[in-house]
Amino acid sequence: MSKPTSTDPLDYDVLIRRQDQSGYAAYCPQLMYMIKGSAHEEVEEKLKEHILRYIESLKAAT
Repeated sequence: MSKPTSTDPLDYDVLIRRQDQSGYAAYCPQLMYMIKGSAHEEVEEKLKEHILRYIESLKAAT
C-alpha cells in the first residue's frame, strides 16, 4: 500500500480507542501509524501533529 499524497488534513482519519484502564491508542489507517498514551486528548493531539508533520514533508518534497 502506498503512502497518501493528500495535503488536506481532513483526508486522514483519526481513530481513538480505549485500550484498558491505563491508556488510549490513536490510529491513522492512511499512514498505518499508531500512538499510545494515557489520555484521550493526548493521543488525539499527538496523532494530529504527526499528520500535520507528514503533510509538511509532502509539501517540502515538491
